Amino acid sequence: MKQVHEGRNVKRFREMLGIKQEALASELGEDWNQKKISLLEQKESIELPLLQQISSALKIPVEAFQNFDEEQAITVISSTFNDNAAVVNNNPTFHPIDQLIKLHEEKIALYERMLKEKDEMMERLERLMGK
Repeated sequence: MKQVHEGRNVKRFREMLGIKQEALASELGEDWNQKKISLLEQKESIELPLLQQISSALKIPVEAFQNFDEEQAITVISSTFNDNAAVVNNNPTFHPIDQLIKLHEEKIALYERMLKEKDEMMERLERLMGK
């Protein structure tokens, strides 16, 4: 079983949501600062009560930090964006979800073109065969 790095997962989700370390620190309380968040994100394992606080601040389930994989992250992030539950980022620089949706739409368009071409080819073959 692969070892999950909870601190790195916190960092990944925080960055995907466009939340700065300082902002997360202020969400966690006055005894937190940017440096403490930075150190926290280097820890392989984070105590559950703290993980629950982070989960609440980022609006992401604790399980996501504990069992991170790319597919799950995408699902979690997209549902967070759809709920508008996350801290709003007024200066978005990178939206992985927007890019995934665009890629998905391009794939569908390509698939539809291929189906249309296949249908046209079948019609031509049927005409050639005199059906």
